[in-house]
Amino acid sequence: MKKIRINQYLAYGVIGILFGIVLTRIGFANYDELHKMFILTDLRMLYTFAGGVVLSMLMFFVLTKKIPAQHKIFQPGTIPGSMLFGFGWAICGACPSLVFVQLGQGAFGAVLTMIGMFFGVWTYRKTHGRYFGWDTGTCGV
Repeated sequence: MKKIRINQYLAYGVIGILFGIVLTRIGFANYDELHKMFILTDLRMLYTFAGGVVLSMLMFFVLTKKIPAQHKIFQPGTIPGSMLFGFGWAICGACPSLVFVQLGQGAFGAVLTMIGMFFGVWTYRKTHGRYFGWDTGTCGV
């Protein structure tokens, strides 16, 4: 296993802090702003997300020419799981990375969101192996 030096942790920490500052400044960590996006009353955030998706698609297209293609397994739980993830995001106003930004801002709701995330992962681990057992093609969940 490759050792990670303290400098790498510090670099990751600085990048994470800068990421949090940027997300806070543009309003991504604000529940009200995200709520307006989901009910389509303020399209600024939606356009920002769409821009991020387009940029990610372009970068992915460029990088896939250099990275060998991986054949991912599409399992029956992908669509329902994605919908559940999206509903949770809409309800709590935070994706997993934003929870940490909101915690840094001192938002109490982020604590509840974090508890919900841990409970969801715990529930998935318990139910997946017992009832579904699909090959996820990942880290052996």
